[in-house]
Amino acid sequence: MGVLSIGLVAVTSGIALRQVDRWWFSPARGRHTPDSLRSVMRLQRERLNDITPVLLLLGHWLEFAGWCAVAVYGGPWGCAVAALAGAVKFRHLQEVSHFAVHGVLVRGGRLNTLLAEVAVHVPLGFVPVPVRRRRHVREHHPNATVTGADPNLAELHSVGLRPGATVVRYVLALIHPLTPAGVYGTVRSMTGLRRETATGGLLRAAGPVAVTTALALVFGWEAAVFAFLLPRLLLYPQLAWMSLLVEHRWFDPEVMTGPPVAVEAGRCLRLYPRNASLTLLARGTWLPYGDLYHFAHSAHPAVRWNYLPALERTLRGPAYRPHALLLGESAVLRHHRLALSPATEPTRQSTASEETVRGGARTGW
Repeated sequence: MGVLSIGLVAVTSGIALRQVDRWWFSPARGRHTPDSLRSVMRLQRERLNDITPVLLLLGHWLEFAGWCAVAVYGGPWGCAVAALAGAVKFRHLQEVSHFAVHGVLVRGGRLNTLLAEVAVHVPLGFVPVPVRRRRHVREHHPNATVTGADPNLAELHSVGLRPGATVVRYVLALIHPLTPAGVYGTVRSMTGLRRETATGGLLRAAGPVAVTTALALVFGWEAAVFAFLLPRLLLYPQLAWMSLLVEHRWFDPEVMTGPPVAVEAGRCLRLYPRNASLTLLARGTWLPYGDLYHFAHSAHPAVRWNYLPALERTLRGPAYRPHALLLGESAVLRHHRLALSPATEPTRQSTASEETVRGGARTGW
């Protein structure tokens, strides 16, 4: 068996290993049919454990090792495939660690932090888990779309997504991670990690360097460049940026009061509500785990991704349920553009929103 074949076996084995966690937490396993928040939380508490999530993370890295072999022994096409696969792997790892940040990846609180650090944050050059928890759980979740309080909205504003943005400024902001300024920001965030923590900052910043060196020594320079560096510096940041853009109605949220479900229904959106093919593609690539179900997650952040689809079916909202990312009357990027346009276009935006609610928008990218 050639090295390329061994790499493909590693990819397949990694995917299979991840299914252990999926099977264990599946709401369809056994006689359980969670149909309310209470039943979902009860089932989640019963099944939380400290073993299957470790297998999940090992499966991702085993699959990544297989793609490294593909990059080295698959020629130019192998390098291209490995680059795309590496970007997707990093998105998956980011989302798994996101649920560790919320404390629902494993049963133990400290183990959530440890697994996120060792398996994701240190090798990929992310900020320390406590810093991410503060920004995401304490600052973003209660203040989503609130100017001056939401760090995610501040990030969008910083790249030019502000009212009155020109078409050129808007388009450049949509691909910001791929621009020179975006790449500089990515590198700066990785090399500046020592400023995020009082102890061990320099060692943390050396994490991606150590991974790059190890891949070059074990597999070859092709793996280091195409499976790790290119995805980490360019492709993965763009996928994560696209994910951020479709989480909320960032620039025209409806101010709602009441329980969390009502509040989040006014400021969230739900992409691909009736397109099974695009839903499957998104869940497997750029919106993995619970990211496509951000409304359900925002309303109930303590729910693991396995139960968000079932939970979403019990919730009412959100009203904005776009059928596409790029094309069509309801497309998310068109909606954002209209929300940022001068006040001379309110009628067009209102028409698009009404069309979305009626479900008459075209389906597509």
